[in-house]
Amino acid sequence: MLTQLALLVAITFVPALELRASIPYAYLESSMPFGLAVAVCLLANIALAPLVWVFLDRVVHLLLRFDWIRVIYEKMVVRTQRNVEPWVNKWGVLGLGLFIGIPLPGSGVYSGALGAYLLGFRFRDFMAASVIGVLMAGAIVSLVMVSGSSAFDLLLSRGAR
Repeated sequence: MLTQLALLVAITFVPALELRASIPYAYLESSMPFGLAVAVCLLANIALAPLVWVFLDRVVHLLLRFDWIRVIYEKMVVRTQRNVEPWVNKWGVLGLGLFIGIPLPGSGVYSGALGAYLLGFRFRDFMAASVIGVLMAGAIVSLVMVSGSSAFDLLLSRGAR
């Protein structure tokens, strides 16, 4: 069980995967109770938020001394600002939480942290948005996983009529 916990945390920590991959993995492949697995994934994703923030705050400026890293970073900055800024302008902290919480490619704690950092969010506000977003994403992905096959069956049975 410890190996499964570590694997769920590791999947959750992978950029671009996060809960979108760890919760489906828990549902489809893990032998641990689904509620426990979801709780582990949620806590891991929430714990990821301050780690990403500290990395951005303390380490990125050191890495930007390398030209090839700076080029990649600048592309990420432009894309993230373009994606996050409309949400934040309209809804503030809640908008950032919604951006983090919609389980689509390009959203999540990593891009939310980068967007919050670049837009001048305070750490406390970013953490509030992260918790809102992670709980929202966790609920959406869990509901899709739990109802996915029955929703598919419902579509098939209605189409056969």
